[in-house]
Amino acid sequence: MLTNNWLTDAIMYIYALSLLFFVSDAAYGNRNGKRIGTGLLVFVWVLQTGFLVDLLVRRFAVPEVTLHDYVFFVSWLLVSASFAVNRIVRAELLVLFVNVVGFAVLGLNLMERSGREIALAPSEVARRLLVLHVSLITVAFALLTVSAVCGAMYLFLNYRLKKKKWGSVMNRMPSLEAIDKYAFRSGLFGVPLLLLALSTGTAALLVDGHYGKLLDEKVLLSFVAGAVYIFYLLRRWIGRDDAGRCAIWNLVGYVLLVLDFFANSLSSFHRWL
Repeated sequence: MLTNNWLTDAIMYIYALSLLFFVSDAAYGNRNGKRIGTGLLVFVWVLQTGFLVDLLVRRFAVPEVTLHDYVFFVSWLLVSASFAVNRIVRAELLVLFVNVVGFAVLGLNLMERSGREIALAPSEVARRLLVLHVSLITVAFALLTVSAVCGAMYLFLNYRLKKKKWGSVMNRMPSLEAIDKYAFRSGLFGVPLLLLALSTGTAALLVDGHYGKLLDEKVLLSFVAGAVYIFYLLRRWIGRDDAGRCAIWNLVGYVLLVLDFFANSLSSFHRWL
């Protein structure tokens, strides 16, 4: 077993098998592979949904969050987002890459240490604020993951076109204009949610009187990431930078978010790993 939970192991194995079929379709145009991969991905989504419903029923009143619970929620959102993307824009490679990130997030269960539950807050007001904070940051991360994947796809396709290196994989990608539009719109929804999440998290710390934690490295890194995303949206909105440069700023903001999650050794709280 990969983890100590049979359901997590089953989902990871099925998820990995689903991705292999999607890769087969992307590399060799195997349409049967896409259908099988989609069916397995639907099964993964059903299992994750069942887990989350059971979690809400059993632990709704428990003021703690574990890494296992959190990554399941994030992965479930990314799988759900991939279905929405496939339904709306029919961008098959975007669906594949979003699910690769979803699988990587689910793989964080391998890094979980026992006894690392995070108590949300002692007071009722702060607890509710932190529940809202966790919910908002999770949805924001899912949207910004889609935006970052689009940014990376834009840079890749733009580079290949400039070098006049056309390949079969590029035939499966949307146009540069479409990719840039998807990245911007995802960010346009994700960044306000991120800022709201930072606001509610800050309010929860102030309510509990933890003023010193506002200078915690993870908190500061989160605000830097938020500032980078605001800069990206403004530059993209007013058209000061070309789409390639904006895509780089988009990826910088996302990398800061990922680094913020792993900055446990520097932080005095949110210590999951």
